[in-house]
Amino acid sequence: MRVLSRDRVDSKYKWRLEDIIPSDEEWEILYLSCEKLGKEVGNYQGKLNQIDSILKCLRFDDELSMNLEKLYVYAKMRKDEDCSVNKYVGMVDRIKNLLVSISEKSAYITPELSANSEEFLQELAKDKDFEDYSYMLELIVKNKKHTLSTPEEVLLAKTGLFSGIFQEAFGMFDNLDVKFAPFTTSSGEKVELSHGLYGALMQSPERKDRQKAFYSMFNAYKDMINTIATIYIGNVKKNVFYSQVRKYENCLDRATSGEDVSIDVYYRLLDCINDNIPLLHRYLRYRRRALGYKTLQMYDLHVPITGGDSLGVEYEEACKIVQEALKPLGDEYADLLDKAFGEGWIDVYENKGKRSGAYSWGCYGTHPYVLLNYQKTTHDIFTIAHELGHAMHTYYSNANQAYPKADYKIFVAEVASTVNEVLLLRHLLSKAEGEQKKYLLSYLLDMFRTTVFRQTQFAEFEYEAHKMAEEGKPMSADELCEVYRKLNRKYYVTTGVTNHELIQYEWARIPHFYNAFYVYKYSTGLISAFCIADNILKNGESAVSDYKKFLKAGGSMSPVEILKLAGVDLTTDEPYEQAMAIFKDTLEELERM
Repeated sequence: MRVLSRDRVDSKYKWRLEDIIPSDEEWEILYLSCEKLGKEVGNYQGKLNQIDSILKCLRFDDELSMNLEKLYVYAKMRKDEDCSVNKYVGMVDRIKNLLVSISEKSAYITPELSANSEEFLQELAKDKDFEDYSYMLELIVKNKKHTLSTPEEVLLAKTGLFSGIFQEAFGMFDNLDVKFAPFTTSSGEKVELSHGLYGALMQSPERKDRQKAFYSMFNAYKDMINTIATIYIGNVKKNVFYSQVRKYENCLDRATSGEDVSIDVYYRLLDCINDNIPLLHRYLRYRRRALGYKTLQMYDLHVPITGGDSLGVEYEEACKIVQEALKPLGDEYADLLDKAFGEGWIDVYENKGKRSGAYSWGCYGTHPYVLLNYQKTTHDIFTIAHELGHAMHTYYSNANQAYPKADYKIFVAEVASTVNEVLLLRHLLSKAEGEQKKYLLSYLLDMFRTTVFRQTQFAEFEYEAHKMAEEGKPMSADELCEVYRKLNRKYYVTTGVTNHELIQYEWARIPHFYNAFYVYKYSTGLISAFCIADNILKNGESAVSDYKKFLKAGGSMSPVEILKLAGVDLTTDEPYEQAMAIFKDTLEELERM
Protein backbone atom coordinates (compact mmCIF):
# COMPACT_ATOMS: atom_id res chain seq x y z
CA MET A 1 0.00 0.00 0.00
CA ARG A 2 1.54 3.31 -1.11
CA VAL A 3 0.15 6.83 -1.13
CA LEU A 4 0.41 8.70 -4.46
CA SER A 5 1.99 12.11 -4.90
CA ARG A 6 -0.60 14.80 -5.71
CA ASP A 7 0.44 15.21 -9.33
CA ARG A 8 -0.53 11.59 -9.97
CA VAL A 9 -4.12 12.07 -8.76
CA ASP A 10 -6.69 12.52 -11.57
CA SER A 11 -7.93 16.12 -11.75
CA LYS A 12 -11.57 15.00 -11.60
CA TYR A 13 -10.94 13.96 -8.00
CA LYS A 14 -9.52 17.35 -7.01
CA TRP A 15 -11.41 20.38 -5.79
CA ARG A 16 -11.49 23.58 -7.85
CA LEU A 17 -10.09 26.32 -5.65
CA GLU A 18 -10.01 28.68 -8.63
CA ASP A 19 -13.70 29.33 -7.84
CA ILE A 20 -12.49 31.25 -4.77
CA ILE A 21 -9.52 33.04 -6.33
CA PRO A 22 -8.55 32.31 -9.97
CA SER A 23 -4.81 31.94 -9.39
CA ASP A 24 -1.93 32.50 -7.01
CA GLU A 25 -1.21 35.73 -8.89
CA GLU A 26 -4.77 36.96 -8.27
CA TRP A 27 -4.28 36.02 -4.62
CA GLU A 28 -1.30 38.38 -4.48
CA ILE A 29 -3.32 41.22 -6.01
CA LEU A 30 -6.16 40.75 -3.51
CA TYR A 31 -3.66 40.48 -0.67
CA LEU A 32 -2.14 43.86 -1.55
CA SER A 33 -5.61 45.38 -1.84
CA CYS A 34 -6.57 44.13 1.63
CA GLU A 35 -3.26 45.29 3.03
CA LYS A 36 -4.02 48.78 1.70
CA LEU A 37 -7.62 48.76 3.00
CA GLY A 38 -6.36 47.57 6.35
CA LYS A 39 -4.69 50.94 6.85
CA GLU A 40 -8.14 52.57 6.80
CA VAL A 41 -9.59 50.43 9.60
CA GLY A 42 -8.85 53.05 12.23
CA ASN A 43 -10.76 55.79 10.40
CA TYR A 44 -13.85 55.27 12.59
CA GLN A 45 -12.08 55.21 15.93
CA GLY A 46 -13.65 57.58 18.44
CA LYS A 47 -16.82 57.91 16.31
CA LEU A 48 -18.76 54.78 17.29
CA ASN A 49 -21.29 56.68 19.36
CA GLN A 50 -22.78 58.13 16.16
CA ILE A 51 -25.32 56.05 14.21
CA ASP A 52 -24.02 56.91 10.71
CA SER A 53 -20.41 56.19 11.66
CA ILE A 54 -21.35 52.89 13.27
CA LEU A 55 -23.17 51.70 10.15
CA LYS A 56 -20.35 52.75 7.81
CA CYS A 57 -17.77 51.11 10.05
CA LEU A 58 -19.64 47.81 10.22
CA ARG A 59 -20.15 47.68 6.45
CA PHE A 60 -16.50 48.53 5.78
CA ASP A 61 -15.46 45.81 8.22
CA ASP A 62 -17.72 43.30 6.44
CA GLU A 63 -16.23 44.02 3.03
CA LEU A 64 -12.68 43.72 4.30
CA SER A 65 -13.44 40.58 6.31
CA MET A 66 -15.00 38.79 3.34
CA ASN A 67 -11.88 39.37 1.25
CA LEU A 68 -9.54 38.38 4.07
CA GLU A 69 -11.58 35.22 4.47
CA LYS A 70 -11.09 34.40 0.80
CA LEU A 71 -7.35 34.92 1.11
CA TYR A 72 -7.05 32.70 4.15
CA VAL A 73 -9.33 29.90 2.95
CA TYR A 74 -7.61 29.70 -0.45
CA ALA A 75 -4.09 29.64 1.01
CA LYS A 76 -4.95 27.19 3.78
CA MET A 77 -6.69 24.74 1.45
CA ARG A 78 -3.79 24.94 -1.02
CA LYS A 79 -1.50 24.08 1.89
CA ASP A 80 -3.80 21.22 2.94
CA GLU A 81 -3.40 19.68 -0.53
CA ASP A 82 0.27 19.06 0.33
CA CYS A 83 1.69 20.39 3.60
CA SER A 84 5.24 20.06 2.24
CA VAL A 85 4.79 22.83 -0.36
CA ASN A 86 6.63 25.76 1.20
CA LYS A 87 4.99 28.32 -1.08
CA TYR A 88 1.59 27.73 0.49
CA VAL A 89 3.02 27.40 3.99
CA GLY A 90 4.41 30.90 3.41
CA MET A 91 1.13 32.24 2.03
CA VAL A 92 -0.75 30.97 5.07
CA ASP A 93 1.80 32.62 7.34
CA ARG A 94 1.50 35.93 5.46
CA ILE A 95 -2.29 36.08 5.58
CA LYS A 96 -2.26 35.13 9.26
CA ASN A 97 0.10 38.01 9.96
CA LEU A 98 -2.15 40.36 8.01
CA LEU A 99 -5.19 39.12 9.89
CA VAL A 100 -3.48 39.78 13.19
CA SER A 101 -2.37 43.24 12.06
CA ILE A 102 -5.87 44.21 10.97
CA SER A 103 -7.34 42.61 14.09
CA GLU A 104 -5.13 44.94 16.15
CA LYS A 105 -6.29 47.98 14.19
CA SER A 106 -9.98 47.00 14.47
CA ALA A 107 -9.77 45.99 18.12
CA TYR A 108 -11.41 49.28 19.13
CA ILE A 109 -14.72 48.43 17.43
CA THR A 110 -16.25 46.11 20.00
CA PRO A 111 -15.15 48.04 23.11
CA GLU A 112 -16.31 51.35 21.60
CA LEU A 113 -19.67 49.87 20.73
CA SER A 114 -19.86 48.26 24.15
CA ALA A 115 -19.20 51.63 25.80
CA ASN A 116 -22.58 52.84 24.54
CA SER A 117 -25.56 52.40 26.82
CA GLU A 118 -27.59 49.20 26.70
CA GLU A 119 -30.63 51.24 25.68
CA PHE A 120 -28.79 52.79 22.73
CA LEU A 121 -27.50 49.40 21.52
CA GLN A 122 -30.91 47.78 21.89
CA GLU A 123 -32.49 50.59 19.84
CA LEU A 124 -29.85 50.08 17.14
CA ALA A 125 -30.66 46.37 17.05
CA LYS A 126 -34.29 47.26 16.28
CA ASP A 127 -33.37 49.78 13.56
CA LYS A 128 -34.08 48.35 10.07
CA ASP A 129 -30.77 49.76 8.79
CA PHE A 130 -29.01 47.57 11.35
CA GLU A 131 -31.06 44.45 10.68
CA ASP A 132 -27.97 42.51 9.54
CA TYR A 133 -26.24 43.37 12.83
CA SER A 134 -29.11 42.89 15.30
CA TYR A 135 -27.86 39.62 16.80
CA MET A 136 -24.29 40.92 16.97
CA LEU A 137 -25.50 43.98 18.89
CA GLU A 138 -27.52 41.80 21.26
CA LEU A 139 -24.39 39.78 22.01
CA ILE A 140 -22.36 42.95 22.63
CA VAL A 141 -24.89 43.91 25.29
CA LYS A 142 -24.76 40.41 26.77
CA ASN A 143 -20.94 40.32 26.84
CA LYS A 144 -20.30 43.82 28.14
CA LYS A 145 -18.59 42.51 31.29
CA HIS A 146 -16.14 40.46 29.18
CA THR A 147 -15.18 43.31 26.85
CA LEU A 148 -11.97 45.12 27.74
CA SER A 149 -10.90 48.70 27.09
CA THR A 150 -9.62 49.61 23.64
CA PRO A 151 -5.90 49.53 24.65
CA GLU A 152 -6.41 46.16 26.34
CA GLU A 153 -8.25 44.78 23.32
CA VAL A 154 -5.44 45.98 21.03
CA LEU A 155 -2.87 44.31 23.27
CA LEU A 156 -4.88 41.10 23.35
CA ALA A 157 -5.24 41.15 19.57
CA LYS A 158 -1.44 41.21 19.25
CA THR A 159 -1.30 37.80 20.93
CA GLY A 160 -2.88 36.42 17.77
CA LEU A 161 0.62 36.44 16.28
CA PHE A 162 1.51 33.44 18.41
CA SER A 163 -1.66 32.14 20.08
CA GLY A 164 -2.26 29.62 17.30
CA ILE A 165 1.28 28.27 17.28
CA PHE A 166 0.39 25.30 19.51
CA GLN A 167 -2.22 24.06 17.04
CA GLU A 168 0.12 24.73 14.12
CA ALA A 169 3.01 22.89 15.76
CA PHE A 170 0.87 19.85 16.46
CA GLY A 171 -0.59 20.00 12.94
CA MET A 172 2.83 19.99 11.31
CA PHE A 173 3.89 17.02 13.42
CA ASP A 174 0.62 15.14 12.91
CA ASN A 175 0.34 15.71 9.16
CA LEU A 176 3.97 15.80 8.07
CA ASP A 177 6.63 14.81 10.60
CA VAL A 178 5.05 11.87 12.43
CA LYS A 179 6.96 8.65 11.76
CA PHE A 180 5.01 5.39 11.72
CA ALA A 181 6.97 2.15 11.79
CA PRO A 182 6.34 0.16 8.58
CA PHE A 183 5.09 -3.39 8.87
CA THR A 184 4.02 -6.37 6.79
CA THR A 185 0.43 -7.64 6.84
CA SER A 186 -0.56 -11.27 7.24
CA SER A 187 -0.90 -11.47 3.44
CA GLY A 188 2.71 -10.32 2.97
CA GLU A 189 1.87 -6.75 1.89
CA LYS A 190 4.22 -4.03 3.10
CA VAL A 191 2.46 -1.09 4.73
CA GLU A 192 3.71 2.47 5.11
CA LEU A 193 1.08 3.62 7.58
CA SER A 194 -0.85 6.90 7.25
CA HIS A 195 -3.87 8.25 9.09
CA GLY A 196 -6.13 7.18 6.25
CA LEU A 197 -4.70 3.66 6.02
CA TYR A 198 -4.95 3.28 9.80
CA GLY A 199 -8.70 3.83 9.67
CA ALA A 200 -9.05 1.20 6.96
CA LEU A 201 -6.81 -1.32 8.74
CA MET A 202 -8.78 -0.97 11.99
CA GLN A 203 -11.65 -2.59 10.10
CA SER A 204 -9.54 -5.45 8.78
CA PRO A 205 -10.82 -8.93 9.68
CA GLU A 206 -7.21 -9.97 10.41
CA ARG A 207 -6.66 -9.28 14.09
CA LYS A 208 -2.87 -9.39 13.78
CA ASP A 209 -3.00 -6.69 11.10
CA ARG A 210 -5.12 -4.48 13.36
CA GLN A 211 -2.67 -5.08 16.18
CA LYS A 212 0.32 -4.13 14.03
CA ALA A 213 -1.40 -0.96 12.82
CA PHE A 214 -2.34 -0.09 16.42
CA TYR A 215 1.23 -0.52 17.62
CA SER A 216 2.64 1.46 14.70
CA MET A 217 0.18 4.31 15.28
CA PHE A 218 0.38 4.66 19.05
CA ASN A 219 4.09 4.03 19.43
CA ALA A 220 4.65 7.03 17.15
CA TYR A 221 2.86 9.24 19.70
CA LYS A 222 4.43 7.48 22.69
CA ASP A 223 7.87 8.22 21.27
CA MET A 224 7.03 11.93 21.10
CA ILE A 225 4.76 12.15 24.14
CA ASN A 226 6.80 14.68 26.12
CA THR A 227 7.00 17.05 23.16
CA ILE A 228 3.30 16.66 22.36
CA ALA A 229 2.37 17.13 26.02
CA THR A 230 4.39 20.35 26.16
CA ILE A 231 2.58 21.66 23.10
CA TYR A 232 -0.84 20.71 24.48
CA ILE A 233 -0.16 22.09 27.97
CA GLY A 234 0.87 25.37 26.35
CA ASN A 235 -2.45 25.42 24.51
CA VAL A 236 -4.39 24.76 27.72
CA LYS A 237 -2.54 27.50 29.61
CA LYS A 238 -3.26 29.88 26.72
CA ASN A 239 -6.97 29.12 27.16
CA VAL A 240 -6.71 29.77 30.90
CA PHE A 241 -5.03 33.10 30.18
CA TYR A 242 -7.80 34.26 27.85
CA SER A 243 -10.59 33.15 30.19
CA GLN A 244 -9.03 34.95 33.16
CA VAL A 245 -8.26 38.14 31.24
CA ARG A 246 -11.86 38.31 30.03
CA LYS A 247 -13.22 37.59 33.51
CA TYR A 248 -14.92 34.28 32.80
CA GLU A 249 -15.39 31.79 35.63
CA ASN A 250 -13.28 29.21 33.77
CA CYS A 251 -12.33 28.03 30.29
CA LEU A 252 -15.57 26.09 29.83
CA ASP A 253 -17.58 29.19 30.71
CA ARG A 254 -15.64 31.16 28.10
CA ALA A 255 -16.12 28.48 25.45
CA THR A 256 -19.87 28.08 25.95
CA SER A 257 -20.54 31.80 26.46
CA GLY A 258 -18.60 32.52 23.29
CA GLU A 259 -21.23 30.56 21.40
CA ASP A 260 -24.20 31.87 23.37
CA VAL A 261 -24.87 28.42 24.83
CA SER A 262 -25.73 27.73 28.45
CA ILE A 263 -22.99 25.86 30.32
CA ASP A 264 -25.77 23.66 31.68
CA VAL A 265 -26.04 21.95 28.27
CA TYR A 266 -22.46 20.70 28.68
CA TYR A 267 -23.09 19.38 32.18
CA ARG A 268 -26.42 17.84 31.12
CA LEU A 269 -24.63 15.89 28.39
CA LEU A 270 -21.93 14.57 30.76
CA ASP A 271 -24.51 13.56 33.35
CA CYS A 272 -26.68 11.77 30.79
CA ILE A 273 -23.81 9.85 29.23
CA ASN A 274 -22.33 8.84 32.57
CA ASP A 275 -25.75 7.58 33.64
CA ASN A 276 -25.86 5.44 30.49
CA ILE A 277 -22.33 4.01 30.51
CA PRO A 278 -23.79 0.64 31.66
CA LEU A 279 -25.64 0.58 28.32
CA LEU A 280 -22.32 1.04 26.52
CA HIS A 281 -20.88 -1.81 28.60
CA ARG A 282 -23.77 -4.02 27.57
CA TYR A 283 -23.00 -3.33 23.91
CA LEU A 284 -19.28 -4.05 24.37
CA ARG A 285 -20.07 -7.37 26.03
CA TYR A 286 -22.22 -8.19 23.01
CA ARG A 287 -19.36 -7.18 20.68
CA ARG A 288 -16.93 -9.43 22.55
CA ARG A 289 -19.29 -12.40 22.28
CA ALA A 290 -20.02 -11.70 18.61
CA LEU A 291 -16.32 -11.63 17.74
CA GLY A 292 -15.70 -14.78 19.79
CA TYR A 293 -12.93 -13.27 21.95
CA LYS A 294 -12.29 -13.87 25.64
CA THR A 295 -11.23 -10.26 25.96
CA LEU A 296 -11.45 -7.25 23.66
CA GLN A 297 -8.41 -5.17 22.79
CA MET A 298 -8.75 -1.48 21.91
CA TYR A 299 -7.94 -2.41 18.31
CA ASP A 300 -11.02 -4.67 18.23
CA LEU A 301 -13.51 -1.82 18.64
CA HIS A 302 -13.80 -0.79 14.98
CA VAL A 303 -13.83 -4.11 13.15
CA PRO A 304 -17.27 -5.18 11.86
CA ILE A 305 -18.79 -7.85 14.08
CA THR A 306 -20.62 -9.53 11.19
CA GLY A 307 -19.79 -10.34 7.60
CA GLY A 308 -22.54 -8.16 6.17
CA ASP A 309 -20.39 -5.26 4.98
CA SER A 310 -20.88 -5.12 1.23
CA LEU A 311 -20.29 -1.37 0.98
CA GLY A 312 -16.57 -1.28 0.22
CA VAL A 313 -17.26 0.42 -3.12
CA GLU A 314 -15.55 2.81 -5.51
CA TYR A 315 -16.05 6.53 -4.91
CA GLU A 316 -18.58 7.01 -7.74
CA GLU A 317 -20.80 4.24 -6.40
CA ALA A 318 -20.52 5.69 -2.90
CA CYS A 319 -21.80 9.02 -4.24
CA LYS A 320 -24.85 7.33 -5.78
CA ILE A 321 -25.64 5.61 -2.48
CA VAL A 322 -25.48 8.94 -0.65
CA GLN A 323 -27.72 10.65 -3.21
CA GLU A 324 -30.35 7.93 -2.94
CA ALA A 325 -30.30 8.08 0.86
CA LEU A 326 -30.81 11.84 0.98
CA LYS A 327 -33.86 11.90 -1.31
CA PRO A 328 -36.20 12.57 1.68
CA LEU A 329 -34.66 16.08 1.83
CA GLY A 330 -36.28 17.00 -1.49
CA ASP A 331 -35.44 17.92 -5.08
CA GLU A 332 -33.67 21.18 -4.29
CA TYR A 333 -31.27 19.39 -1.96
CA ALA A 334 -30.70 16.69 -4.61
CA ASP A 335 -29.80 19.32 -7.22
CA LEU A 336 -27.21 20.80 -4.86
CA LEU A 337 -25.67 17.36 -4.36
CA ASP A 338 -25.30 17.02 -8.14
CA LYS A 339 -23.39 20.30 -8.17
CA ALA A 340 -21.16 19.19 -5.31
CA PHE A 341 -20.20 15.94 -7.04
CA GLY A 342 -19.80 17.41 -10.50
CA GLU A 343 -18.49 20.96 -10.14
CA GLY A 344 -15.23 20.75 -8.22
CA TRP A 345 -16.47 21.02 -4.64
CA ILE A 346 -14.68 17.86 -3.42
CA ASP A 347 -11.05 16.76 -3.06
CA VAL A 348 -11.39 12.98 -2.91
CA TYR A 349 -8.26 10.89 -2.42
CA GLU A 350 -5.30 10.83 -0.05
CA ASN A 351 -1.96 11.96 -1.47
CA LYS A 352 1.47 12.46 0.03
CA GLY A 353 1.56 15.45 2.34
CA LYS A 354 -2.22 15.97 2.24
CA ARG A 355 -3.93 16.92 5.46
CA SER A 356 -5.41 13.89 7.19
CA GLY A 357 -9.07 13.37 7.97
CA ALA A 358 -11.98 15.17 6.35
CA TYR A 359 -13.65 18.56 6.58
CA SER A 360 -15.99 20.97 4.85
CA TRP A 361 -14.99 24.62 4.54
CA GLY A 362 -15.30 27.63 2.31
CA CYS A 363 -16.00 31.34 2.36
CA TYR A 364 -18.98 33.61 1.88
CA GLY A 365 -19.81 34.29 -1.76
CA THR A 366 -18.53 30.97 -3.15
CA HIS A 367 -19.77 27.43 -2.90
CA PRO A 368 -18.49 25.30 0.02
CA TYR A 369 -15.75 22.68 -0.32
CA VAL A 370 -15.14 19.20 1.04
CA LEU A 371 -11.80 17.53 1.77
CA LEU A 372 -11.81 13.73 1.89
CA ASN A 373 -9.20 10.98 2.06
CA TYR A 374 -11.50 8.36 0.58
CA GLN A 375 -10.90 4.66 1.22
CA LYS A 376 -13.25 1.86 0.15
CA THR A 377 -14.90 1.38 3.52
CA THR A 378 -18.44 1.85 4.80
CA HIS A 379 -17.10 4.48 7.18
CA ASP A 380 -15.86 6.56 4.25
CA ILE A 381 -19.28 6.47 2.56
CA PHE A 382 -20.70 7.88 5.76
CA THR A 383 -17.92 10.50 5.73
CA ILE A 384 -19.11 11.68 2.30
CA ALA A 385 -22.65 12.08 3.62
CA HIS A 386 -21.34 13.76 6.77
CA GLU A 387 -19.15 16.37 5.06
CA LEU A 388 -21.84 17.15 2.49
CA GLY A 389 -24.17 17.86 5.40
CA HIS A 390 -21.72 20.52 6.53
CA ALA A 391 -21.45 21.84 2.98
CA MET A 392 -25.22 22.12 2.52
CA HIS A 393 -25.63 23.80 5.89
CA THR A 394 -23.08 26.40 4.78
CA TYR A 395 -24.73 26.76 1.37
CA TYR A 396 -28.21 27.37 2.81
CA SER A 397 -26.90 29.74 5.50
CA ASN A 398 -24.91 31.83 3.04
CA ALA A 399 -27.76 31.91 0.52
CA ASN A 400 -30.31 33.12 3.06
CA GLN A 401 -28.40 35.30 5.50
CA ALA A 402 -26.37 38.47 5.12
CA TYR A 403 -22.66 38.06 5.86
CA PRO A 404 -22.85 39.16 9.53
CA LYS A 405 -25.49 36.49 10.25
CA ALA A 406 -24.39 33.71 7.92
CA ASP A 407 -21.68 32.04 10.00
CA TYR A 408 -23.39 29.50 12.25
CA LYS A 409 -21.88 28.62 15.60
CA ILE A 410 -19.74 25.53 16.01
CA PHE A 411 -22.33 24.25 18.51
CA VAL A 412 -24.72 23.46 15.65
CA ALA A 413 -22.02 22.72 13.07
CA GLU A 414 -22.25 18.94 13.53
CA VAL A 415 -26.03 18.67 13.32
CA ALA A 416 -26.64 18.82 9.56
CA SER A 417 -23.70 16.52 8.89
CA THR A 418 -25.02 13.91 11.28
CA VAL A 419 -28.60 14.19 10.00
CA ASN A 420 -27.18 13.04 6.65
CA GLU A 421 -25.41 10.11 8.30
CA VAL A 422 -28.58 9.02 10.09
CA LEU A 423 -30.64 9.26 6.89
CA LEU A 424 -28.00 7.20 5.08
CA LEU A 425 -28.07 4.58 7.79
CA ARG A 426 -31.87 4.40 7.87
CA HIS A 427 -31.92 4.09 4.07
CA LEU A 428 -29.46 1.21 4.10
CA LEU A 429 -31.30 -0.54 6.94
CA SER A 430 -34.59 -0.32 5.04
CA LYS A 431 -33.11 -2.47 2.26
CA ALA A 432 -30.96 -4.80 4.33
CA GLU A 433 -31.58 -8.37 5.44
CA GLY A 434 -29.68 -11.05 7.35
CA GLU A 435 -26.01 -10.42 7.94
CA GLN A 436 -26.04 -7.05 6.23
CA LYS A 437 -28.81 -5.85 8.53
CA LYS A 438 -26.81 -7.08 11.52
CA TYR A 439 -23.83 -5.18 10.20
CA LEU A 440 -25.79 -1.94 9.82
CA LEU A 441 -27.40 -2.25 13.24
CA SER A 442 -23.95 -2.65 14.72
CA TYR A 443 -22.79 0.31 12.64
CA LEU A 444 -25.55 2.42 14.21
CA LEU A 445 -24.42 1.30 17.66
CA ASP A 446 -20.85 2.20 16.77
CA MET A 447 -22.00 5.65 15.66
CA PHE A 448 -23.26 6.14 19.19
CA ARG A 449 -20.14 4.64 20.73
CA THR A 450 -17.71 6.74 18.71
CA THR A 451 -19.73 9.96 18.47
CA VAL A 452 -21.75 10.15 21.68
CA PHE A 453 -19.81 8.08 24.21
CA ARG A 454 -16.26 8.51 22.88
CA GLN A 455 -16.55 12.23 22.20
CA THR A 456 -18.02 12.70 25.68
CA GLN A 457 -15.03 10.79 27.05
CA PHE A 458 -12.82 13.25 25.16
CA ALA A 459 -14.88 16.12 26.59
CA GLU A 460 -14.26 14.82 30.10
CA PHE A 461 -10.53 14.68 29.38
CA GLU A 462 -10.55 18.30 28.19
CA TYR A 463 -12.51 19.35 31.24
CA GLU A 464 -10.06 17.64 33.60
CA ALA A 465 -6.98 18.98 31.77
CA HIS A 466 -8.22 22.57 31.94
CA LYS A 467 -9.29 22.13 35.55
CA MET A 468 -5.74 21.02 36.43
CA ALA A 469 -4.32 24.18 34.86
CA GLU A 470 -6.95 26.44 36.45
CA GLU A 471 -6.21 25.00 39.89
CA GLY A 472 -2.45 25.30 39.42
CA LYS A 473 -1.85 21.56 39.61
CA PRO A 474 1.30 20.10 38.02
CA MET A 475 0.85 19.12 34.38
CA SER A 476 3.09 16.80 32.40
CA ALA A 477 2.80 13.90 30.00
CA ASP A 478 2.50 11.51 32.96
CA GLU A 479 -0.41 13.39 34.56
CA LEU A 480 -2.28 13.73 31.28
CA CYS A 481 -1.79 10.06 30.42
CA GLU A 482 -3.04 9.07 33.87
CA VAL A 483 -6.21 11.16 33.43
CA TYR A 484 -6.87 9.49 30.09
CA ARG A 485 -6.08 5.99 31.39
CA LYS A 486 -8.66 6.38 34.18
CA LEU A 487 -11.30 7.66 31.80
CA ASN A 488 -10.67 4.79 29.41
CA ARG A 489 -11.06 2.37 32.30
CA LYS A 490 -14.41 3.91 33.24
CA TYR A 491 -15.78 3.76 29.71
CA TYR A 492 -14.41 0.38 28.63
CA VAL A 493 -12.58 -1.89 31.04
CA THR A 494 -15.42 -3.26 33.16
CA THR A 495 -16.66 -5.08 30.05
CA GLY A 496 -13.55 -7.16 29.50
CA VAL A 497 -11.82 -4.63 27.25
CA THR A 498 -8.10 -4.60 28.01
CA ASN A 499 -6.85 -1.19 29.09
CA HIS A 500 -3.86 -1.52 26.79
CA GLU A 501 -0.73 0.33 27.91
CA LEU A 502 -0.59 2.26 24.63
CA ILE A 503 -4.17 3.61 24.86
CA GLN A 504 -3.14 6.14 27.49
CA TYR A 505 -1.44 8.04 24.64
CA GLU A 506 -4.63 8.33 22.57
CA TRP A 507 -5.32 11.88 23.75
CA ALA A 508 -2.04 12.93 22.11
CA ARG A 509 -3.35 12.25 18.59
CA ILE A 510 -6.65 14.19 18.78
CA PRO A 511 -6.35 17.41 16.68
CA HIS A 512 -9.64 18.82 18.01
CA PHE A 513 -8.14 19.20 21.48
CA TYR A 514 -6.40 22.30 20.14
CA ASN A 515 -9.84 23.86 19.66
CA ALA A 516 -10.92 23.56 23.26
CA PHE A 517 -14.37 22.23 24.14
CA TYR A 518 -15.24 21.43 20.56
CA VAL A 519 -15.65 17.68 20.80
CA TYR A 520 -18.75 17.65 23.02
CA LYS A 521 -20.62 19.23 20.14
CA TYR A 522 -20.22 16.01 18.17
CA SER A 523 -22.22 14.32 20.93
CA THR A 524 -24.97 16.93 21.13
CA GLY A 525 -24.95 17.06 17.34
CA LEU A 526 -25.64 13.35 16.95
CA ILE A 527 -28.30 13.41 19.65
CA SER A 528 -30.02 16.30 17.87
CA ALA A 529 -29.57 14.67 14.47
CA PHE A 530 -31.29 11.44 15.43
CA CYS A 531 -34.28 13.42 16.70
CA ILE A 532 -34.44 15.51 13.49
CA ALA A 533 -33.90 12.59 11.08
CA ASP A 534 -36.54 10.45 12.76
CA ASN A 535 -38.95 13.36 12.54
CA ILE A 536 -38.21 13.79 8.82
CA LEU A 537 -38.81 10.10 8.11
CA LYS A 538 -42.03 10.07 10.14
CA ASN A 539 -43.55 13.41 9.09
CA GLY A 540 -42.09 14.06 5.64
CA GLU A 541 -42.50 17.46 4.02
CA SER A 542 -43.50 19.42 7.12
CA ALA A 543 -40.46 18.16 9.02
CA VAL A 544 -38.19 18.90 6.03
CA SER A 545 -39.59 22.44 5.99
CA ASP A 546 -38.77 22.88 9.69
CA TYR A 547 -35.31 21.43 9.14
CA LYS A 548 -34.60 23.86 6.31
CA LYS A 549 -35.54 26.72 8.65
CA PHE A 550 -32.69 25.49 10.81
CA LEU A 551 -30.31 25.26 7.83
CA LYS A 552 -31.23 28.73 6.59
CA ALA A 553 -30.96 30.42 9.99
CA GLY A 554 -27.17 30.52 9.90
CA GLY A 555 -25.95 32.45 12.92
CA SER A 556 -28.93 34.78 13.23
CA MET A 557 -29.77 33.82 16.83
CA SER A 558 -28.62 31.61 19.69
CA PRO A 559 -27.76 28.12 18.40
CA VAL A 560 -29.96 26.54 21.06
CA GLU A 561 -32.89 28.60 19.76
CA ILE A 562 -32.02 27.73 16.16
CA LEU A 563 -32.19 24.02 17.03
CA LYS A 564 -35.66 24.56 18.41
CA LEU A 565 -36.74 25.53 14.86
CA ALA A 566 -36.08 21.90 13.96
CA GLY A 567 -37.88 20.60 17.06
CA VAL A 568 -34.92 19.88 19.38
CA ASP A 569 -34.59 21.49 22.81
CA LEU A 570 -31.25 20.59 24.43
CA THR A 571 -32.11 22.48 27.61
CA THR A 572 -34.44 19.59 28.49
CA ASP A 573 -33.79 15.88 29.06
CA GLU A 574 -36.06 14.80 26.21
CA PRO A 575 -33.55 14.61 23.30
CA TYR A 576 -30.94 12.83 25.42
CA GLU A 577 -33.48 10.28 26.60
CA GLN A 578 -34.77 9.79 23.05
CA ALA A 579 -31.24 9.15 21.77
CA MET A 580 -30.44 6.63 24.49
CA ALA A 581 -33.74 4.88 23.80
CA ILE A 582 -32.72 4.53 20.13
CA PHE A 583 -29.38 3.05 21.21
CA LYS A 584 -31.06 0.60 23.58
CA ASP A 585 -33.75 -0.46 21.07
CA THR A 586 -31.11 -1.04 18.37
CA LEU A 587 -28.98 -3.14 20.71
CA GLU A 588 -31.97 -5.25 21.70
CA GLU A 589 -32.90 -5.81 18.04
CA LEU A 590 -29.36 -6.94 17.29
CA GLU A 591 -29.31 -9.23 20.32
CA ARG A 592 -32.56 -10.84 19.15
CA MET A 593 -31.13 -11.43 15.67
